[in-house]
Amino acid sequence: MIEEILPPSVASAEAFDDEADAPLYPEEEAVVARAVEARRLAFATARLCARRALGELGLPPSAIPRGDHNAPVWPEGVVGSITHCAGYRASAVAFARDLVTVGIDAEPDAPISPGVRRRIALPEEEEWLLRGAPADRGVSWDRLLFSAKESVYKAWFPLAVSGSASGTPRSRSTPRPGPSMRACWCPGRRSTGGR
Repeated sequence: MIEEILPPSVASAEAFDDEADAPLYPEEEAVVARAVEARRLAFATARLCARRALGELGLPPSAIPRGDHNAPVWPEGVVGSITHCAGYRASAVAFARDLVTVGIDAEPDAPISPGVRRRIALPEEEEWLLRGAPADRGVSWDRLLFSAKESVYKAWFPLAVSGSASGTPRSRSTPRPGPSMRACWCPGRRSTGGR
């Protein structure tokens, strides 16, 4: 599904089950050394998806460590994003020469708590969610809003922290959302589990 919503210059890989034998590089293993087994498996499978996506770009397998702010550190000249939720792991990557940034997110199709909704929604968005959203029982509009904003955040954050592709720091600016900032939604996957 993910390849259908991403621009052609983006390579992606996804998994619907954890792979018990998904290898981790030492710097990745250090991140989950004290994690429970379920968290370790989700992390390892998501990193495996990232390596498969990098392979689609013609790049060799390499470690995808975490940076200072817990974001993935991609090989030089690559931008990308990783997501994982209950029953789904994915990664999307592109060459920095083709796209400035990539942000994806997947969430279970289940309502979020009112407290979280108030934290992530602007007042007019919350009003729409409470009174104007279509009465489609198959879509949790509040979770979809959360996922879209998470996708944009994942695309924006690397630019804000480390600077734009030109090297100009952008710590106080926000890139304009465009075709490379898309949300990945997993309809029908209901869970209370987190990412």
